[in-house]
Amino acid sequence: MSVAGESGGRVRQLRAKAQELNEAADRATDPEQRQRLQDKARRLREQSEQESSMNDRGMDPMV
Repeated sequence: MSVAGESGGRVRQLRAKAQELNEAADRATDPEQRQRLQDKARRLREQSEQESSMNDRGMDPMV
C-alpha cells in the first residue's frame, strides 16, 4: 500500500473514532463526561483535517 493510501486510512480511522466519541457524548448523562468526550472528538477531527490537508499537499506527516 502506498503512503498516501495508508495516510488516507488513518484519516478515516480518526474520523470514525471522532464520530464514535460524539455518539458516546450524546448518550452520556454526566455533563463533565459529555464535555470530555466532545473535546476529544473535536481534537481527533482537527487532527484528521490536518493530516488530510498534508496528504492533499503531498506531505508525509511521518517525516
